[in-house]
Amino acid sequence: MGKFTFNLPDIGEGIAEAEIVAWHVKVGDRVQEDDKIADVMTDKATVEMESPVSGMVVSVAGAEGDMLAIGAPLVVIETDDAGEGDSEAEPTGTPESAAPVVEEAPVAAPVIASEPEPAAEPQPAPAAPAPVAVHKAAKVLASPAVRARAAELGIDLAQVKPAEDGRVRHADLDAFLSYNGAYRAGAKPRADETIKVIGLRRRIAENMAASKRSIPHFSYVEECDVTALETMRAQLNAMPGDRPRLTMLPLLIAAICRTLPDYPMLNARYNDEANVVTRFGAVHLGMATQTDGGLMVPVIRDAQDKNLWQLAREITRLAEAARNGTATSAELSGSTLTVTSLGPLGGVATTPVINRPEVAIIGPNRIVERPMFVSDGMGGERIEKRKLMNISISCDHRVVDGWDAASFVQALKRLIETPVALLAD
Repeated sequence: MGKFTFNLPDIGEGIAEAEIVAWHVKVGDRVQEDDKIADVMTDKATVEMESPVSGMVVSVAGAEGDMLAIGAPLVVIETDDAGEGDSEAEPTGTPESAAPVVEEAPVAAPVIASEPEPAAEPQPAPAAPAPVAVHKAAKVLASPAVRARAAELGIDLAQVKPAEDGRVRHADLDAFLSYNGAYRAGAKPRADETIKVIGLRRRIAENMAASKRSIPHFSYVEECDVTALETMRAQLNAMPGDRPRLTMLPLLIAAICRTLPDYPMLNARYNDEANVVTRFGAVHLGMATQTDGGLMVPVIRDAQDKNLWQLAREITRLAEAARNGTATSAELSGSTLTVTSLGPLGGVATTPVINRPEVAIIGPNRIVERPMFVSDGMGGERIEKRKLMNISISCDHRVVDGWDAASFVQALKRLIETPVALLAD
């Protein structure tokens, strides 16, 4: 018989503590060697802890969301044989599981016993209004279509005041809904729930709060005509060969990399404690990616050296790694500028939050088709359907001036609207 204390190992990266984000065992469970016992997180990377021995878990370090110092005990495992371990586990677990039953029984009994007596008194009260409502509803004047719509919405027509001649019309239903927003058929409220903010979600919350707290943001939005860019993208995708399909994102990244050398203040990181700005020559582009656990930012290293298809492959690879949890710590750190896109949900304009300690973040928005005045080539204009997309940028006003941000976006706009330049040497 003996006890084995499994201490949280040094996971690397020079960290001093890690967060417990998931337990795979509880006190009383039997584990085999190499069984998963817990997941811990450090700097967005989740690491699985496995049991080095077989036995019964007799204690665990804390709850999910707790921070644990490197070298501190994570679990204690009784390395006895299965028979003795099971026999000791039962007395420990039985009183705990029985306790709630003993406590609940006396509380529940008086409630059940006391309900029948008062229940008879309130019963007549609701009965009185019910016939009145039914009686009024029978006298309401409304067309079959209005009645069908009211029934679908669960609205009692007796409660709707007609605007004229005593007949309820669709406009009267609209007015009723406007002033009675909470009145909906089948709109049952969801049960309240309390969710502990742990793991990646807590890291996101801390990072976003720190970014907004310490960085004076400003945003700038410009409209770009991407008709020619979309045409070129379709032509490139139609070319034969074993190439990945191009989306708008690699084209935009290529345009950003072409534009940045003239605006080095945007491809930078600001150490506000040391009061030092580092401007980078290489573009290590962060790519905001939505995962089941929350937002992650894998990094495209040396994006300026990659062609469109290399960018497309790297975008796909990193996005998949982030979503399935296989992205390494190196792939999730070191970005110098971030692009965030909501794809088809992009909206008209966004004001993205800077990925601290970077000083800028760029957000392409949804492409929409609208009529525009364009030159007819003979000194006049004609109306033509064009594809338009807004580009948003948020900057750290301590490092980037508004003029610089606007100038960068205007230069980016010129390149996007003349996309052949993206393929030029």
